[in-house]
Amino acid sequence: MTDTLDIADTLVAGIEAGERRVLARLITLLESTRTDHRATATAALDRLLPRTGGAVRCGLSGPPGVGKSTFVEALGRRLTGAGQTVAVLAVDASSRRSGGSILGDKTRMPTLARDPHAFIRPSPASATLGGVARGTRDAVLACEAFGFDVVLVETVGVGQSEVAVADVVDTFVLLVAAGAGDELQGIKRGIMELADVVAVTKADGEQVAAADRAVADHRVAVHLLRRRHPGWEPPVLACSAVTGGGIAEVWAAATAHHALLAGDGTLDRRRAEQATAALWAEVRDRLVGDLLDHPAVVAARPDVESRVDAGELTPTGAADELLRAFRGA
Repeated sequence: MTDTLDIADTLVAGIEAGERRVLARLITLLESTRTDHRATATAALDRLLPRTGGAVRCGLSGPPGVGKSTFVEALGRRLTGAGQTVAVLAVDASSRRSGGSILGDKTRMPTLARDPHAFIRPSPASATLGGVARGTRDAVLACEAFGFDVVLVETVGVGQSEVAVADVVDTFVLLVAAGAGDELQGIKRGIMELADVVAVTKADGEQVAAADRAVADHRVAVHLLRRRHPGWEPPVLACSAVTGGGIAEVWAAATAHHALLAGDGTLDRRRAEQATAALWAEVRDRLVGDLLDHPAVVAARPDVESRVDAGELTPTGAADELLRAFRGA
Protein backbone atom coordinates (compact mmCIF):
# COMPACT_ATOMS: atom_id res chain seq x y z
CA MET A 1 0.00 0.00 0.00
CA THR A 2 2.86 2.37 0.85
CA ASP A 3 4.51 1.77 -2.54
CA THR A 4 1.21 2.47 -4.29
CA LEU A 5 0.80 5.79 -2.49
CA ASP A 6 4.44 6.77 -3.08
CA ILE A 7 4.14 6.11 -6.82
CA ALA A 8 0.79 7.94 -6.89
CA ASP A 9 2.47 10.92 -5.21
CA THR A 10 5.15 10.92 -7.92
CA LEU A 11 2.53 10.73 -10.67
CA VAL A 12 0.48 13.57 -9.24
CA ALA A 13 3.54 15.77 -8.81
CA GLY A 14 4.68 15.02 -12.36
CA ILE A 15 1.29 15.86 -13.87
CA GLU A 16 1.10 19.10 -11.91
CA ALA A 17 4.62 19.96 -13.09
CA GLY A 18 3.69 19.35 -16.73
CA GLU A 19 6.00 16.37 -17.32
CA ARG A 20 4.82 14.54 -20.41
CA ARG A 21 6.69 11.34 -19.65
CA VAL A 22 4.71 11.15 -16.41
CA LEU A 23 1.44 11.62 -18.31
CA ALA A 24 2.44 8.78 -20.64
CA ARG A 25 3.28 6.59 -17.65
CA LEU A 26 -0.01 7.37 -15.93
CA ILE A 27 -2.01 6.42 -19.03
CA THR A 28 0.01 3.21 -19.37
CA LEU A 29 -0.90 2.27 -15.80
CA LEU A 30 -4.55 3.18 -16.40
CA GLU A 31 -4.65 0.86 -19.42
CA SER A 32 -2.87 -1.98 -17.66
CA THR A 33 -4.70 -5.17 -16.77
CA ARG A 34 -2.57 -5.59 -13.64
CA THR A 35 -4.46 -4.89 -10.44
CA ASP A 36 -1.53 -3.12 -8.77
CA HIS A 37 -1.01 -0.85 -11.78
CA ARG A 38 -4.67 0.09 -11.89
CA ALA A 39 -4.75 0.74 -8.15
CA THR A 40 -1.76 3.08 -8.36
CA ALA A 41 -3.12 4.96 -11.37
CA THR A 42 -6.60 5.26 -9.87
CA ALA A 43 -5.19 6.62 -6.61
CA ALA A 44 -3.35 9.29 -8.58
CA LEU A 45 -6.29 10.12 -10.83
CA ASP A 46 -8.67 10.46 -7.89
CA ARG A 47 -6.40 13.16 -6.48
CA LEU A 48 -6.18 14.89 -9.85
CA LEU A 49 -9.95 15.07 -10.38
CA PRO A 50 -10.19 18.73 -9.28
CA ARG A 51 -7.95 19.60 -12.24
CA THR A 52 -10.24 17.89 -14.78
CA GLY A 53 -13.29 19.03 -16.71
CA GLY A 54 -11.86 22.03 -18.50
CA ALA A 55 -11.19 20.58 -21.94
CA VAL A 56 -13.39 20.20 -24.98
CA ARG A 57 -13.84 16.44 -25.36
CA CYS A 58 -14.43 15.62 -29.01
CA GLY A 59 -14.82 12.18 -30.53
CA LEU A 60 -14.10 11.42 -34.17
CA SER A 61 -15.02 8.24 -35.94
CA GLY A 62 -15.99 6.88 -39.31
CA PRO A 63 -15.50 3.92 -41.61
CA PRO A 64 -12.00 2.68 -42.48
CA GLY A 65 -10.39 4.67 -45.28
CA VAL A 66 -12.32 7.85 -44.59
CA GLY A 67 -9.11 9.62 -43.57
CA LYS A 68 -9.54 9.95 -39.81
CA SER A 69 -5.85 10.29 -38.94
CA THR A 70 -5.24 12.73 -41.79
CA PHE A 71 -8.20 14.81 -40.65
CA VAL A 72 -7.04 14.73 -37.02
CA GLU A 73 -3.56 15.89 -37.99
CA ALA A 74 -4.95 18.77 -40.05
CA LEU A 75 -7.31 19.76 -37.24
CA GLY A 76 -4.64 19.39 -34.57
CA ARG A 77 -2.18 21.56 -36.48
CA ARG A 78 -4.82 24.25 -36.92
CA LEU A 79 -5.64 24.22 -33.20
CA THR A 80 -2.02 24.36 -32.03
CA GLY A 81 -1.37 27.07 -34.58
CA ALA A 82 -4.12 29.07 -32.88
CA GLY A 83 -2.38 28.69 -29.53
CA GLN A 84 -4.32 25.76 -28.09
CA THR A 85 -2.90 22.54 -26.68
CA VAL A 86 -4.26 19.26 -28.02
CA ALA A 87 -4.20 15.66 -26.81
CA VAL A 88 -5.08 12.92 -29.29
CA LEU A 89 -6.14 9.55 -27.93
CA ALA A 90 -6.05 7.30 -30.96
CA VAL A 91 -7.63 3.94 -30.20
CA ASP A 92 -5.95 1.47 -32.53
CA ALA A 93 -7.03 -1.83 -34.02
CA SER A 94 -5.91 -4.99 -32.26
CA SER A 95 -5.71 -8.58 -33.37
CA ARG A 96 -8.15 -10.78 -31.46
CA ARG A 97 -5.80 -13.73 -31.99
CA SER A 98 -2.47 -12.23 -31.05
CA GLY A 99 -3.59 -9.23 -29.03
CA GLY A 100 -1.12 -7.14 -31.02
CA SER A 101 -1.97 -3.75 -32.44
CA ILE A 102 -0.61 -1.52 -35.16
CA LEU A 103 -0.21 1.57 -32.97
CA GLY A 104 0.91 3.59 -35.96
CA ASP A 105 -0.85 6.88 -35.30
CA LYS A 106 2.35 8.83 -34.71
CA THR A 107 3.52 7.63 -38.11
CA ARG A 108 0.24 8.67 -39.70
CA MET A 109 0.43 12.10 -37.99
CA PRO A 110 4.14 12.90 -38.39
CA THR A 111 3.92 16.70 -38.17
CA LEU A 112 1.52 16.78 -35.24
CA ALA A 113 3.64 14.18 -33.42
CA ARG A 114 6.55 16.65 -33.42
CA ASP A 115 4.42 19.59 -32.30
CA PRO A 116 5.36 20.61 -28.72
CA HIS A 117 1.77 21.71 -28.11
CA ALA A 118 0.31 18.32 -29.04
CA PHE A 119 0.33 14.90 -27.40
CA ILE A 120 -0.54 11.74 -29.33
CA ARG A 121 -1.27 8.57 -27.45
CA PRO A 122 -2.12 5.40 -29.38
CA SER A 123 -4.00 2.81 -27.33
CA PRO A 124 -4.76 -0.80 -28.27
CA ALA A 125 -8.48 -1.48 -28.53
CA SER A 126 -8.07 -5.15 -27.58
CA ALA A 127 -11.39 -6.98 -27.24
CA THR A 128 -13.29 -4.09 -25.68
CA LEU A 129 -16.69 -3.62 -27.28
CA GLY A 130 -16.64 -1.03 -30.02
CA GLY A 131 -12.90 -0.57 -30.09
CA VAL A 132 -12.70 2.02 -27.32
CA ALA A 133 -9.91 0.75 -25.09
CA ARG A 134 -10.61 0.15 -21.45
CA GLY A 135 -9.17 3.15 -19.68
CA THR A 136 -9.88 5.64 -22.49
CA ARG A 137 -12.24 7.63 -20.28
CA ASP A 138 -9.60 7.75 -17.55
CA ALA A 139 -7.01 8.76 -20.14
CA VAL A 140 -9.25 11.69 -21.11
CA LEU A 141 -9.32 12.77 -17.47
CA ALA A 142 -5.53 12.42 -17.22
CA CYS A 143 -5.06 14.67 -20.25
CA GLU A 144 -7.44 17.23 -18.77
CA ALA A 145 -5.58 17.16 -15.47
CA PHE A 146 -2.38 17.79 -17.44
CA GLY A 147 -4.00 20.94 -18.81
CA PHE A 148 -4.80 20.23 -22.46
CA ASP A 149 -7.40 22.56 -23.96
CA VAL A 150 -8.79 19.96 -26.37
CA VAL A 151 -8.91 16.17 -26.14
CA LEU A 152 -9.64 14.36 -29.40
CA VAL A 153 -10.61 10.68 -29.26
CA GLU A 154 -10.18 8.94 -32.59
CA THR A 155 -11.48 5.39 -32.82
CA VAL A 156 -11.45 2.49 -35.22
CA GLY A 157 -14.59 2.66 -37.31
CA VAL A 158 -15.85 -0.85 -36.79
CA GLY A 159 -19.41 -1.64 -35.76
CA GLN A 160 -20.11 -0.23 -32.32
CA SER A 161 -17.02 1.99 -31.98
CA GLU A 162 -19.04 5.10 -32.74
CA VAL A 163 -21.49 4.26 -29.94
CA ALA A 164 -18.65 3.65 -27.51
CA VAL A 165 -16.79 6.89 -28.27
CA ALA A 166 -19.98 8.94 -27.96
CA ASP A 167 -20.17 7.75 -24.35
CA VAL A 168 -16.86 9.39 -23.36
CA VAL A 169 -16.97 12.72 -25.21
CA ASP A 170 -19.06 15.90 -25.32
CA THR A 171 -19.30 16.32 -29.07
CA PHE A 172 -19.19 13.54 -31.66
CA VAL A 173 -18.01 14.22 -35.21
CA LEU A 174 -18.84 11.55 -37.77
CA LEU A 175 -16.51 11.47 -40.78
CA VAL A 176 -17.85 10.14 -44.07
CA ALA A 177 -16.21 9.96 -47.47
CA ALA A 178 -17.33 11.70 -50.63
CA GLY A 179 -19.39 9.33 -52.74
CA ALA A 180 -22.86 10.06 -51.37
CA GLY A 181 -25.26 7.20 -52.01
CA ASP A 182 -23.04 4.19 -51.35
CA GLU A 183 -21.64 5.63 -48.11
CA LEU A 184 -25.08 6.72 -46.91
CA GLN A 185 -26.42 3.21 -47.46
CA GLY A 186 -23.63 1.77 -45.32
CA ILE A 187 -24.09 4.06 -42.31
CA LYS A 188 -26.53 2.73 -39.75
CA ARG A 189 -29.35 4.96 -38.57
CA GLY A 190 -28.23 4.62 -34.95
CA ILE A 191 -24.77 5.92 -35.77
CA MET A 192 -26.13 8.88 -37.71
CA GLU A 193 -28.32 9.73 -34.72
CA LEU A 194 -25.22 9.96 -32.53
CA ALA A 195 -23.52 12.54 -34.75
CA ASP A 196 -23.42 16.14 -33.58
CA VAL A 197 -21.47 17.18 -36.68
CA VAL A 198 -21.06 15.30 -39.97
CA ALA A 199 -17.94 16.01 -42.02
CA VAL A 200 -17.60 14.81 -45.60
CA THR A 201 -13.87 14.28 -46.12
CA LYS A 202 -11.61 14.33 -49.18
CA ALA A 203 -13.50 17.22 -50.77
CA ASP A 204 -10.69 18.16 -53.12
CA GLY A 205 -9.61 17.70 -56.73
CA GLU A 206 -11.93 15.47 -58.72
CA GLN A 207 -13.89 14.61 -55.59
CA VAL A 208 -15.35 18.08 -55.07
CA ALA A 209 -18.55 17.36 -56.99
CA ALA A 210 -18.99 14.00 -55.25
CA ALA A 211 -18.46 15.69 -51.89
CA ASP A 212 -21.12 18.27 -52.68
CA ARG A 213 -23.58 15.50 -53.52
CA ALA A 214 -22.67 13.65 -50.33
CA VAL A 215 -23.28 16.79 -48.28
CA ALA A 216 -26.73 17.23 -49.83
CA ASP A 217 -27.69 13.58 -49.27
CA HIS A 218 -26.50 13.53 -45.67
CA ARG A 219 -28.29 16.79 -44.87
CA VAL A 220 -31.54 15.17 -45.96
CA ALA A 221 -30.80 12.11 -43.84
CA VAL A 222 -29.87 14.17 -40.77
CA HIS A 223 -33.01 16.28 -41.09
CA LEU A 224 -35.18 13.15 -40.87
CA LEU A 225 -33.51 11.79 -37.75
CA ARG A 226 -34.38 12.36 -34.11
CA ARG A 227 -32.30 15.17 -32.63
CA ARG A 228 -30.04 14.46 -29.66
CA HIS A 229 -30.44 18.00 -28.34
CA PRO A 230 -33.35 20.44 -28.86
CA GLY A 231 -32.33 23.36 -31.00
CA TRP A 232 -29.39 21.63 -32.64
CA GLU A 233 -29.57 20.03 -36.06
CA PRO A 234 -26.20 18.47 -36.87
CA PRO A 235 -24.55 20.44 -39.69
CA VAL A 236 -23.11 18.52 -42.64
CA LEU A 237 -19.93 20.12 -43.97
CA ALA A 238 -17.39 19.27 -46.64
CA CYS A 239 -13.68 19.46 -45.87
CA SER A 240 -10.25 18.48 -47.15
CA ALA A 241 -7.29 17.61 -44.96
CA VAL A 242 -5.06 18.02 -48.02
CA THR A 243 -6.01 21.62 -48.82
CA GLY A 244 -7.22 22.55 -45.35
CA GLY A 245 -10.51 23.71 -46.77
CA GLY A 246 -13.48 23.33 -44.44
CA ILE A 247 -11.43 22.17 -41.42
CA ALA A 248 -12.01 25.45 -39.58
CA GLU A 249 -15.74 25.29 -40.32
CA VAL A 250 -16.02 21.74 -38.97
CA TRP A 251 -14.28 22.74 -35.75
CA ALA A 252 -16.39 25.87 -35.44
CA ALA A 253 -19.50 23.69 -35.63
CA ALA A 254 -18.10 21.31 -33.00
CA THR A 255 -17.29 24.13 -30.59
CA ALA A 256 -20.69 25.77 -31.23
CA HIS A 257 -22.35 22.51 -30.22
CA HIS A 258 -20.14 22.29 -27.12
CA ALA A 259 -21.01 25.87 -26.17
CA LEU A 260 -24.72 25.12 -26.56
CA LEU A 261 -24.45 22.16 -24.18
CA ALA A 262 -22.44 24.17 -21.67
CA GLY A 263 -24.84 27.10 -21.84
CA ASP A 264 -28.00 25.22 -20.84
CA GLY A 265 -26.48 22.79 -18.34
CA THR A 266 -26.65 19.77 -20.62
CA LEU A 267 -22.87 19.37 -20.63
CA ASP A 268 -22.65 18.84 -16.87
CA ARG A 269 -25.61 16.44 -16.91
CA ARG A 270 -24.19 14.45 -19.83
CA ARG A 271 -20.78 14.11 -18.20
CA ALA A 272 -22.38 13.00 -14.93
CA GLU A 273 -24.44 10.38 -16.77
CA GLN A 274 -21.34 9.17 -18.62
CA ALA A 275 -19.43 8.85 -15.34
CA THR A 276 -22.23 6.80 -13.76
CA ALA A 277 -22.43 4.56 -16.83
CA ALA A 278 -18.66 4.07 -16.68
CA LEU A 279 -18.95 3.09 -13.00
CA TRP A 280 -21.35 0.25 -13.75
CA ALA A 281 -19.42 -0.83 -16.84
CA GLU A 282 -16.35 -1.17 -14.63
CA VAL A 283 -18.31 -3.16 -12.05
CA ARG A 284 -19.60 -5.52 -14.76
CA ASP A 285 -16.12 -6.00 -16.23
CA ARG A 286 -14.63 -6.80 -12.85
CA LEU A 287 -17.41 -9.20 -11.90
CA VAL A 288 -17.02 -11.09 -15.16
CA GLY A 289 -13.27 -11.19 -14.63
CA ASP A 290 -13.70 -12.53 -11.10
CA LEU A 291 -16.13 -15.15 -12.34
CA LEU A 292 -13.85 -16.36 -15.14
CA ASP A 293 -10.88 -16.58 -12.75
CA HIS A 294 -12.77 -18.43 -10.02
CA PRO A 295 -11.29 -21.97 -9.55
CA ALA A 296 -14.69 -23.67 -9.55
CA VAL A 297 -15.68 -21.89 -12.78
CA VAL A 298 -12.33 -22.70 -14.39
CA ALA A 299 -12.87 -26.38 -13.56
CA ALA A 300 -16.48 -26.50 -14.76
CA ARG A 301 -16.16 -24.37 -17.88
CA PRO A 302 -14.77 -26.93 -20.39
CA ASP A 303 -17.53 -29.45 -19.68
CA VAL A 304 -20.27 -26.83 -19.66
CA GLU A 305 -19.12 -25.29 -22.94
CA SER A 306 -18.80 -28.70 -24.62
CA ARG A 307 -22.36 -29.58 -23.65
CA VAL A 308 -23.60 -26.28 -25.05
CA ASP A 309 -21.68 -26.89 -28.28
CA ALA A 310 -23.19 -30.39 -28.53
CA GLY A 311 -26.70 -29.08 -28.03
CA GLU A 312 -27.12 -30.92 -24.72
CA LEU A 313 -27.49 -27.78 -22.63
CA THR A 314 -29.03 -24.37 -23.31
CA PRO A 315 -26.90 -21.25 -22.83
CA THR A 316 -29.26 -20.23 -20.03
CA GLY A 317 -28.85 -23.55 -18.28
CA ALA A 318 -25.09 -23.35 -18.76
CA ALA A 319 -25.01 -19.87 -17.23
CA ASP A 320 -26.96 -21.16 -14.24
CA GLU A 321 -24.40 -23.92 -13.70
CA LEU A 322 -21.42 -21.57 -13.89
CA LEU A 323 -23.03 -19.05 -11.57
CA ARG A 324 -23.82 -21.78 -9.05
CA ALA A 325 -20.18 -22.85 -9.20
CA PHE A 326 -19.10 -19.22 -8.70
CA ARG A 327 -21.39 -18.76 -5.71
CA GLY A 328 -20.45 -22.09 -4.20
CA ALA A 329 -24.04 -23.31 -4.32
